[in-house]
Amino acid sequence: MKLSRPVYVVGGAHTPFLGKHHPDFIWKGHPDFGKRVNPTIEEHLHRAVHEALSRTGVPGAAIQKGYVGNFTGEIFVQQGHLGASLAAADPAFKFKPFSRVEGACASGGLALTAGVDAIGAGLDVVIVTGVEVQTTLSAKEGADALARAAHYATQRAIDPFTFPCLFARRAKAYRQAFSLSEADLAEIVLKAYGNANKNPFAHMRAFKMTPENARAASDRNPNFLENPEYRDFIKVSDCSQVSDGASCAILASDAGLSKLGKRRPAVVEILSYGHATAPLGESGDLTELATTRAAADEAYRDAGLGPDAMRVAEVHDCFSIAEVMMYEALGFAAKGEGIRLVKDGTTKLGGRVPVNSGGGLLAFGHPVGATGVKQAVEIFRQMKGLCADYQMAPAPPVGISANMGGDDRTSVVTIYRS
Repeated sequence: MKLSRPVYVVGGAHTPFLGKHHPDFIWKGHPDFGKRVNPTIEEHLHRAVHEALSRTGVPGAAIQKGYVGNFTGEIFVQQGHLGASLAAADPAFKFKPFSRVEGACASGGLALTAGVDAIGAGLDVVIVTGVEVQTTLSAKEGADALARAAHYATQRAIDPFTFPCLFARRAKAYRQAFSLSEADLAEIVLKAYGNANKNPFAHMRAFKMTPENARAASDRNPNFLENPEYRDFIKVSDCSQVSDGASCAILASDAGLSKLGKRRPAVVEILSYGHATAPLGESGDLTELATTRAAADEAYRDAGLGPDAMRVAEVHDCFSIAEVMMYEALGFAAKGEGIRLVKDGTTKLGGRVPVNSGGGLLAFGHPVGATGVKQAVEIFRQMKGLCADYQMAPAPPVGISANMGGDDRTSVVTIYRS
């Protein structure tokens, strides 16, 4: 999408992403079990909003419109109508136009595009949020809920863990086509956890992933699918986290910057976005993310930039194989050659284009509706030198995010400039 007027990210915030293995997540073995409980979906959402308003100095009264990215609120926490929950985050929000946006795991990215479109339509200050709480159900119950991002009637039965199986299917096809090894995919996992260990917001910030654990299935890291055809092609460490959390970004026009007293050096410009959707239930070539590639092509075209200009990236690594395929869909590598980018250091911190510097979905975490907004906030934080122990040097001038819904059915790719 070529923007009709400039749009800027003024700033934003995350809550800590919480779930199993996070020291602050309350479960039966936690010393505070029975003394306190985990935050609710509303508490996560409101905390992200309060932090974003506080850090940017933007008063609630300046917000003209807002969006919430969320996928499965009704299933995990029996709560829909989340636009009205956003309206409760600040007294000045009452009676303002807030609404929920849904597109499976791309819900946050779609909320971001809705905010960009609102600025393009003439508004000056818009708030964009994403939130999910997913730790309320058992693993199999949660897998059933998330299977609604696939074509439930025809794809649910592939395995009790539908989405891990769909991506194990991709991993099998890709590994057979391009001789990718399990040890190769472990490099993606180790990069993610290493980055997350430096990130105070990350779900897995306190979990140390060893090369031995990442490279081979074991009792601690099992192949867990029931489908015998795909079982050997995914293990627990290849999967993104079941996380609770929220992210919030504040967008503004040029006039909005003036109203807020902000100068361009303090903000990040959104140059363009691409949004592509493919029919639910179709698969196509399992060795490529064609929908993400279509969204990326649109974003590059309308920004007037190509893959070689990117210096930081946030990509949708819902599974380790997905990050490799994302490199290729974004044009960072030719088909079948994505893995060499992590092996040669290109996408690691200190490389030419660090990818998922805070740990990605694999280790930063994946509260589904928050992910697309989290990506935009992370690009902002890197560009403005706010990432502390995982800060790039020098700060990147141009970057890209790719947020994917379902099995590459919905994709939002956004390009940013400091």
